[in-house]
Amino acid sequence: MAPPNLFFSVGEPSGDLHVSNLMAQLRRQHPGCSFRGFGGPLMQAGGCQLDFELTDLAVVGFVEVLPKLRQFFRVADMASEVFRTAPPDAVVLADFPGFNWHIAKRAHQHGIPVFYYLPPQLWAWGSWRLRKLKRHVDYVLCNLPFEREWYAQRGVEVEYVGHPFFDEVAERPLDPNFRARWQADNFVQVAVLPGSRGREVRHIWPMQLEVVREIARRHPRTRFLVACLKEAHRQQCQRQLRDQDRGLNIEFFVNKTSEIIQLADCALMKSGSVSLEMMARRTPAVVVYHASRALYAVGRCLTDLNSMTLPNMMAGKTIMPEFLAVGSSTSSTIERSIAALDRLVGDPDERLRQRLQLSELADQFGTTGASSRAAELILNKIGATLTPASPIRRAA
Repeated sequence: MAPPNLFFSVGEPSGDLHVSNLMAQLRRQHPGCSFRGFGGPLMQAGGCQLDFELTDLAVVGFVEVLPKLRQFFRVADMASEVFRTAPPDAVVLADFPGFNWHIAKRAHQHGIPVFYYLPPQLWAWGSWRLRKLKRHVDYVLCNLPFEREWYAQRGVEVEYVGHPFFDEVAERPLDPNFRARWQADNFVQVAVLPGSRGREVRHIWPMQLEVVREIARRHPRTRFLVACLKEAHRQQCQRQLRDQDRGLNIEFFVNKTSEIIQLADCALMKSGSVSLEMMARRTPAVVVYHASRALYAVGRCLTDLNSMTLPNMMAGKTIMPEFLAVGSSTSSTIERSIAALDRLVGDPDERLRQRLQLSELADQFGTTGASSRAAELILNKIGATLTPASPIRRAA
């Protein structure tokens, strides 16, 4: 068969990372693969022809989506034109379901098979969208162990491949100079992760900063390492420091998240898939997240989940304490976050307790090889209509 040509649609910075690794595995297994579509800078650096840098439009909630609807439809029209004039062998979607449903629908209109890698968490909320997924997506490559049964019971063609975060933790070399420079035996080091989107930094960092101030007052031998995704985020965080914060033992970094997680004794983090890296590196954490009042009201109607933190979901209990702030009502979330982080910073036994729970969870679910299994499955499924497909290796 001719070398496969794949179209990607990826809307989150984390998806940009995971799909860039998937592309590398696809090329390793079939060197002639070519890629184009929507994504981010890591995909582009890996050889994907970007028709649009979709990760720049990463949004959450209706209030953020509405002003960008016209642009989203314009980008979707770009995909339709590609599918009409240069149809790929398959379309691979990652995260970003509100937009990617449109891409899946347009791909099917042109007879192009659709894979969903990093699928939406319909089991958590939005299960009413299952009909849409079954209509427009051919194969779901799920990443969490309990997802496969959930999708299979509902008639979806699904394979569990594992989560690519575990590959990245296992394979990504950490900067030895950075680790040597910031290793500390005489401080308790706290990683602070304000998020990967501008909105997250805008809403979550002010709460985290209040927590940092109080923990620094209670525990003077504490150092805070703030992991920012972009230089703009670092500047956004630093601008909120006041004159009285000059005494804070706090440092800001860009693109050193993994190193900081590894160095930290514990963490104060935004909810998200990076919690899996916390789990893999056995770093105890307190989780804080934020929702607008509108999104919270909708969420209460669509889900009855008590947790939005993936290790807690996988364990079926609270390992990482997590606290939600709704709208401008942040004081309770700040107070509870201070109390939880105070226990981690002040009590080595509390850190050890959470670390052991994370270790047990990582040993059970931290399967590596997700990118390789996903690549093999995609290539075999594409080849199944042309040549006999070889068996797909399942995740352990």
